[in-house]
Amino acid sequence: MTVRNATDRNTRDMTVRNPLSPARLSVGDLVRVGGAGLRARTGRVVLSALGIAIGIAAMLGVVGISASSQADLDRALDRLGTNLLTVGPGQTAYGDAARLPAGSVAMVGRIGPVQRVSAVGRLPGTHVYRNDHIPSGETGSIQVLAAGDGLPAAVAAQLARGAWLNAATARYPGVVLGAAAAARLDVRTPGTRVWLGGQWFGVTGILLPVPLAGDLDAAALVGWPAATTYLHFDGHPTRLYVRSAKASVEQVRAVLAATANPSAPAEVLVSRPSDVNFRRWSLLPRPDDRRHEDSHLSERL
Repeated sequence: MTVRNATDRNTRDMTVRNPLSPARLSVGDLVRVGGAGLRARTGRVVLSALGIAIGIAAMLGVVGISASSQADLDRALDRLGTNLLTVGPGQTAYGDAARLPAGSVAMVGRIGPVQRVSAVGRLPGTHVYRNDHIPSGETGSIQVLAAGDGLPAAVAAQLARGAWLNAATARYPGVVLGAAAAARLDVRTPGTRVWLGGQWFGVTGILLPVPLAGDLDAAALVGWPAATTYLHFDGHPTRLYVRSAKASVEQVRAVLAATANPSAPAEVLVSRPSDVNFRRWSLLPRPDDRRHEDSHLSERL
């Protein structure tokens, strides 16, 4: 009995002095095992590496295209100017269509930081056709507008062909066509006659597309005096284009409504076209949004 107890104590002492440690792979063993796996499945390794490389390249390409598009938009807006403001009529308190005063252009022009101001006036019920044989219902969705002095400079419009209305042609039956309007009427050269408001008008020029004033692309622009004389224009503008000093855009924007229509500033709508273009770009899908959608899709699967 005594011998057995002594043996148990010796065994316990040896266990305490020589504890068992877990087996672990050394760094060298890990490298050798990993290398063996790579050598055993060479094709799988190559395809995995190729897939990762293609994925990274595609992501970099998408990010680069998105950044390039934003840079192009920024350059275009800087070239056209972000200091353009537009003023238009809103609604009255009774929900009727409001009107801008006939003298609103002159009043806005008296604001100190305003550099240029011009306007257009819509001629409802007046349409333009290629000739006098076109049915009256086939208007081509082209609006006829009375154009104020200095409109091309105010909206940064450029002519593709011909010339803008000058002091002489603005008083006579001459018309400048927007890019879309000229295409719909199949007018390619100045000097062509079009049937406008029940009489012949001569085309003096054709505009290039106007990025910050897209409503001019599908318009036939008649001189302000000619619209009054030949088309019974009432002289009330439907949209003002205002260029201000870049450092004072927000200050000018704050007083435009009260200046354009002092008796009813709440019936005036003021906007900044460059902001609209920024919002359009912001609505385009981004790479981050795509990755977010992919993660949600993988979670659902």
